[in-house]
Amino acid sequence: MHMSRRTNLNRRTFLRTALSGCAAVAAPQFSLAKTTDGFLELTAAKGQVRLYGANGGQSDLWLYNGRLPGPEIRVKRGERVRVRFKNELDEPSSVHWHGIRIDNSMDGVAGMTQPPVQPGEVFDYEFLTPDAGTYWYHAHNMSWNQVPRGLSGPLIIEDDETLFSQDTDITLVLSDWRLDENGILDTASFGARHDFSHAGRLGNWLTINGTSLPDIPLKKGHWHRVRLINTSASRILDLAPERFGAKLIGLDGQTFNAPRDMPGTVQLAPAQRMDLVLRPEATGTIPFEMMTGRPFAFANFQVKDAESEGPSLRLPPVNTLPEPDLQDALEMPLLMEGGAMGGMRSLLRDRTEDELRQMMQDGLFWTFNGTSGMQDAPMFSAKRGETVVLESRNDTSFAHAMHVHGHHFRLLERNGEPLEHQDWRDTFTTDPGETVKIAFVADNPGKWLIHCHMLGHAVSGMMTWFEVS
Repeated sequence: MHMSRRTNLNRRTFLRTALSGCAAVAAPQFSLAKTTDGFLELTAAKGQVRLYGANGGQSDLWLYNGRLPGPEIRVKRGERVRVRFKNELDEPSSVHWHGIRIDNSMDGVAGMTQPPVQPGEVFDYEFLTPDAGTYWYHAHNMSWNQVPRGLSGPLIIEDDETLFSQDTDITLVLSDWRLDENGILDTASFGARHDFSHAGRLGNWLTINGTSLPDIPLKKGHWHRVRLINTSASRILDLAPERFGAKLIGLDGQTFNAPRDMPGTVQLAPAQRMDLVLRPEATGTIPFEMMTGRPFAFANFQVKDAESEGPSLRLPPVNTLPEPDLQDALEMPLLMEGGAMGGMRSLLRDRTEDELRQMMQDGLFWTFNGTSGMQDAPMFSAKRGETVVLESRNDTSFAHAMHVHGHHFRLLERNGEPLEHQDWRDTFTTDPGETVKIAFVADNPGKWLIHCHMLGHAVSGMMTWFEVS
């Protein structure tokens, strides 16, 4: 697991004390109406939400079904999902089902796997859910603009057997927001070039399931499964599960064979998910903390007495994924260059100063393997069933969260050292100067994106694609 310390936030700038109290967290609700032909209706439209608690003004957001986050879609493994997406916004949109090994035509990448859904239009998504776990969905047209306005929601694929009750299976959608002095979403700074060329759009306020500083109810003596989803545009969250008595049981939807004790700080980058289990032994308040050099609580677990002891812990079965063949693999480099803080100088090796200046005027600040943004030709082509080993090198001054569409990969090495746990992921983080090696079986035909999930980085150059024949 990738661990680090980050000190770019502090209590003064991120958690203000002006709020009069804490609200109880509301779990995202399954509130999709079914049509006569069996489709769940999901509508994107403008709405308003009070992000900064009772003391803040109403923020103009874009919402799915009028909710923040969007309604939780919860189905069983192997079930066919049918969603009828209607766009009531003023600009095109689409829906990406993040982390699902999905048919390429349903991946939701506007302009690549489907046409963008125009205002007033409808698009039907239909796909099978091969793997149980914690996933999410979000807008995938102008994502840098649409996701941090609110267009995301949880997608939970349940195991064949229900191991946790409804009140002990808890989904927590973590989002950061950039608010102005009135506690209202700052919309004027969307698309700021400074954000695109630096660490991305970072907020100054956190919500959990759309609520500020919530109380999260737990039952004494019962095991709880806590599903964390980071839907932030760029914010890497550093969490310390051990401080609130939790153990790690899964990452990016893929559960482990056994719970892990996780001392220190654990990263949850944009788009990543983390599944925890905890069993509180006493009533009272347990702080749910974020680490920014020092711990501070951005929510509280409130433990109440239960009528009886809960059942013993049982973990869900591990998903069966195709194992990479490292002896017979297509090996590909992924060199990340560009960005501010001296990173643009590296791009002068293959460009004139005029060419570099034109790139910056076009809003392109980053490159993969020397190219910026989507190209007509794929980064690589793989035969179906072929193992791909991708070694990335981060020659920039900023961290990145790299997402591979349509596949899960083994995280093999960091800086040439094999990892103790070579976990399955769909998004990996890489710090400045770091090399990371991953491997996956390219078994899902179609055209698939690889991009940074700091969404401003993606639109300003850190996006490419590969093809599986």
